[in-house]
Amino acid sequence: MKNIIHAIIFGFKEILTWNTMKYALISGTIISSIWIGLGILIWDNLIALSSHILSWIPFSMVRSNGAWMLSTFLWLQLILLTFALIFVFAGNLILRVVSKEKYSSFSLWVALGSTIFWSVIWFIKGDYIYAQFLKLLTWLPFETIEKGIAFLIGFYLIYNAIIVSMVFVASLFSEPLLLNIEKKYFKESKIRRDNLFSSIGYTIKDTLMFLILSIIAFPLLFVPVINIFTQIILWLWLTKDTMGYDALTLTSSKVTKEKLKEHRLALWSISFVTVLFNFIPILNLFGPFFGEISMFHYFKKK
Repeated sequence: MKNIIHAIIFGFKEILTWNTMKYALISGTIISSIWIGLGILIWDNLIALSSHILSWIPFSMVRSNGAWMLSTFLWLQLILLTFALIFVFAGNLILRVVSKEKYSSFSLWVALGSTIFWSVIWFIKGDYIYAQFLKLLTWLPFETIEKGIAFLIGFYLIYNAIIVSMVFVASLFSEPLLLNIEKKYFKESKIRRDNLFSSIGYTIKDTLMFLILSIIAFPLLFVPVINIFTQIILWLWLTKDTMGYDALTLTSSKVTKEKLKEHRLALWSISFVTVLFNFIPILNLFGPFFGEISMFHYFKKK
């Protein structure tokens, strides 16, 4: 357990370095732009598909889950708005106080602070906010509710696509990132990935399996509370399997399922912390790199 905690702490420290942030920010900007642009192009078709799926679900369930989704959507928007307003109105002051080298790290702390602030508000007033949205959805015609929730489902699908793509990109660039960390912190630097395509193939297989499981579990996303646990479990599986394999291929000459099972407590623990990044806009871009670094550190120490 001590090694797991050290690996997690190491991961948090390392994602604040410029070398790691460079990977996350550049790839995150490109991936987000691609999916947002694609989402705009196919938005009407996405909404039509979401509306068709909603037509199969009872009105009471749609209304209840719609209130929860609207509450979550508002929470996300307020985090982003707070983050943006701080830099719009205090950007010049921040640049005077914070050095350019630490500016990116400071941005992460602002995003985390915004998230904590609004999470506390939602923890205290969450039931009231949910109840108000429930009243609103009760007053509106069913077609309006359906369209509104279809919009949120479209947003959710694009956001999920960004997260899955970032896991793939972090896996793809794991070797240069982790070998740089190895040279920096570890004296020995002998193990190298023999077959990059094998690792990519493993990641593609996991991604396809994740998509299939997501489609099967999609109806559960309309059941309050259960939907959160369902999404966490799906993200956990993808993170644990993909990143555990990546880290092990760069720290061991033999990679087997049995060896991964030996360290399942560490893999699940680090994956859980990694998945928490997905609930915070902006920070979600850094989650996959945190997972890769933490698991690599854990296996190197082992």
